Amino acid sequence: MSEKLPLSLVLITCNAASRLRDVLASVPFASEIILVDSGSTDETAAIAVEFGAQVVHHPWAGFGPQKAHAVSLASNDWVLCLDADEALSPRLATSIQRAFSKGLPDYPVYRFARCNVFMGRPLKHGEGYPDYNTRLFRKDAARWSDDIVHEHVLSDLPPRTLEGDLLHYSADDLKAYLDKQNRYTSLAAERAMARGESAPLARMLLSPVTRFLKFWLVRGGWQDGLPGFVHIAIGCQNSFMKYVKLRELRRQAGLSDQE
Repeated sequence: MSEKLPLSLVLITCNAASRLRDVLASVPFASEIILVDSGSTDETAAIAVEFGAQVVHHPWAGFGPQKAHAVSLASNDWVLCLDADEALSPRLATSIQRAFSKGLPDYPVYRFARCNVFMGRPLKHGEGYPDYNTRLFRKDAARWSDDIVHEHVLSDLPPRTLEGDLLHYSADDLKAYLDKQNRYTSLAAERAMARGESAPLARMLLSPVTRFLKFWLVRGGWQDGLPGFVHIAIGCQNSFMKYVKLRELRRQAGLSDQE
């Protein structure tokens, strides 16, 4: 058994049973697990209880507010925030334990690389890597943004980097992954609408093209083979659909976009 650290593992969930055991098993050193659930109908809560988690039911408030609420429930000053489809690599787990090896870490905010595991392959090139994410922090030094999607940790201090990857298992089921991306593009369009953004035809058409050229050619996504191509192609589709949905929201609101 790993020595327990003065650290709370914090997650938000909804029907996350398929990956939850792997997530929780990758952090055996957390002295507390806080899981905020927004209405799971599968075995999510039961699995969490197996690992000694405190399960709290809370209506869905958007990604940023939901994660902020989960952090507020942690009794430890230090929190590690993971999504329900993520797990620590052994190297990252060792890095975190090493940071606590001489007591509490001497710096309050840390980030690490996030690696998508897509269609069974870790994607080390192209879109999304190293995709540094701030996930380990002292509660008085950082907080989650209020964004309902594409939320991120805010801090007045630049994060330090820990070695190792946060593994993101983004597509156990391709249909489920596409369904999730459809929800994300709807949320992104709503957020863009709230900010007063427009959706001109040129942006709608050129955004996916420039995205593909950037990630497939410039950043070498071709080195990740077919999984890399599919992942980037879906990202390009998401970019297109965000603006299509934004354009439709603006039309419904009686607004027009310059062609």
